[in-house]
Amino acid sequence: MSAGGTTTTDTAAVQWLCVACGWLYDPDEGDPDSGIEPGTPFEEIPEDWMCPICGATKSDFRALEPGEEV
Repeated sequence: MSAGGTTTTDTAAVQWLCVACGWLYDPDEGDPDSGIEPGTPFEEIPEDWMCPICGATKSDFRALEPGEEV
């Protein structure tokens, strides 16, 4: 039996790139101007949410790979 502990390498730590304009959604920051609270994983953002910079839809974002730089 192992001691309980949590791992912080989950989807909440993943940043998402808008492929249209390059804006990054960081779950730690959220998008407060659009009503998305800090700590909100990208998967939990409503489907009708749009990029605050260019208006791209949620489907126009892709997850950044660990260590990937923009």
